[in-house]
Amino acid sequence: MTSELIVDVNSQEISIAITEEKQLVEFQREKQTDTFSVGNIYHGRVKKIMPGLNACFVDVGSEKEAFLHYSDLGPQFYSLQKYLKQVTSDRKKSFPIAKASIMPEKKKEGNIAEALQTGQEILVQITKEPINTKGPRLTCELSFAGRFLILIPFEDKVSVSSKIKSPEERTRLKQLMQSIKPKNFGIIVRTVAEGKKVAELDTELHTLVGYWEALVNKVQKSTKPPTVIHEESDRTLALIRDLFNPSYESIHVNDIEVYKRIRNYVSVIAPESVDIIKLYRGELPIFDHFGITKQIKSSFGRIVSFKGGAYLVIEHTEALHVIDVNSGIRSKNKEQEQNTFDINCYAAEEIARQLRLRDMGGIVIVDFIDMESNDHRNALYKKMVELMETDRAKHNVLPLTKFGLMQITRQRVRPATEINTQEVCPVCNGTGKIQSSVVIDEAIERRLSYYVTEKKMSNLTLKVSPILGAYLTKGIFNSILKRWNKKYRCKIELIEDTNFTVLQNEFYDEKGGKLD
Repeated sequence: MTSELIVDVNSQEISIAITEEKQLVEFQREKQTDTFSVGNIYHGRVKKIMPGLNACFVDVGSEKEAFLHYSDLGPQFYSLQKYLKQVTSDRKKSFPIAKASIMPEKKKEGNIAEALQTGQEILVQITKEPINTKGPRLTCELSFAGRFLILIPFEDKVSVSSKIKSPEERTRLKQLMQSIKPKNFGIIVRTVAEGKKVAELDTELHTLVGYWEALVNKVQKSTKPPTVIHEESDRTLALIRDLFNPSYESIHVNDIEVYKRIRNYVSVIAPESVDIIKLYRGELPIFDHFGITKQIKSSFGRIVSFKGGAYLVIEHTEALHVIDVNSGIRSKNKEQEQNTFDINCYAAEEIARQLRLRDMGGIVIVDFIDMESNDHRNALYKKMVELMETDRAKHNVLPLTKFGLMQITRQRVRPATEINTQEVCPVCNGTGKIQSSVVIDEAIERRLSYYVTEKKMSNLTLKVSPILGAYLTKGIFNSILKRWNKKYRCKIELIEDTNFTVLQNEFYDEKGGKLD
């Protein structure tokens, strides 16, 4: 499978697209001005205690109050708080964490009022970005993420990712990290650390410890909370760190400075992959050149088409996401139950892709087409679970209910990616909306493929507006229309009708009958 990573950098935001076999499967967009991003650490102040919720609101500088629940204080909360008091009591003296005293662990079940009080200074980390009317979600269990390791202050254990299956490798990594781990630090070994040498892991460990020392230094210099005391120094590298895979065939970047930073970073974590990083110098926007813009337009709309003329209707609400599966113009020649199962399987493939692509989190309800067979229902559930295995976000898939609904929960750390794909209609001048014009040829081709492959038609008439007709016949030898004729081995007669609106199109059979 060929995979590529394309990075688009501009003054406002950084966009990263991942393609598999030229198909867009993941899309991340990060604003350059975002401050309340996941992983950022703040020196905040408790603003309000909420005993009924067993939680409190913390002032970290956000317009919406940040939320901290008792369960998110972390087992070593009291050790962290004692250390914070020491650091802020004498701003000139150094306090090595190795000499810090470890307090008894926080009780799993307790009262927030016993641990915190209004006005108290506190160190917190963002775990969820502000979403809709909700402010950031916080934790006091601080962590510093690297490519291979996650460093946790005031812990004293080493954990290895459950995705590393080899008992020998798990034992090797655990013993290795225990031997080089500084005192009063815990470590989580990430999946990509499998097979790595001690030198690579030790280098990253020192880098992460340096982040902690810089944080302590910044706390001592800060005069009045709220203050951000740790954030990702480079958002692009943070995204690359989480998304990078040695299996990528190429990484294309359109900014020289970002190109250099990525190249330097990859030379450290995967020197053998440095040559796959390429600087894009084309005249077209990088996403246009690689066909990403067109795929974004076709994939982020309310209606998303997939194999066989079927389509999804995706609705986003405050509480959950709803996906409806529709058969569209799918042929009914096959036995109805089998036909329904096939559509649902195709839909499952597209849904798994859409969840990653839009980064949809929280509760997702999928309304599949009803099936009578229990075997088919179980097979669909197993297929969905299998398709979701490649998703990096934590998730849970439940079997179909008797109403044909599937419930999926997916880790939600930031708002879902929403891109407006509609355009102002030139006919009604904005009182209505039309689908994106850039994907009209794909919509027509899907119908053409259905008529030729499913209905076995070889002579078709396509009636379009003059503007759309000019677009389909542009190019003497390689027009879209000629490409269709060659690809589907059929005869397509194009008729331009001045009464048609810009994107209106209709298919007719060889007898002149209009096709649905």
